Amino acid sequence: MAEITSFSQTGTDLSATIIALEKSALKKWNNGDPGGYLDISAAEVVYFDPYTEQRLDGLESLKKYYEPIKGQIRARYEMLNPKVQATSDMAVLTFNLYSYEGDRVVKWNCTEVYRLENGGNWKIIQTHWSFIKPELK
Repeated sequence: MAEITSFSQTGTDLSATIIALEKSALKKWNNGDPGGYLDISAAEVVYFDPYTEQRLDGLESLKKYYEPIKGQIRARYEMLNPKVQATSDMAVLTFNLYSYEGDRVVKWNCTEVYRLENGGNWKIIQTHWSFIKPELK
């Protein structure tokens, strides 16, 4: 796992670190393993996506939510327009994600809030996924 041991990293280095963490988790996710996201989520992570009726609170809730989808997702993906905005101990990553399953594409917006933990590891404390253009009824 990527670590940051001092705050002297440039903004570019920090952006690369945060984006690399996210891409590593996405790679696992799109090969059926949600564990990449669990590994980089803090114990008190909060989570929203279009399939949740309310916020999920905590890593244990997220583990339970991900359990039924283990091995179910097999997709190619593109991370587009990633942007990291940060302070010395918080970083917000926003990006678009195109997920391809066969000839179907699902387009997402994502916001991840990372916090620098004791020991120098960056962990997600807040996740929000939404569809780029949801179907309105």
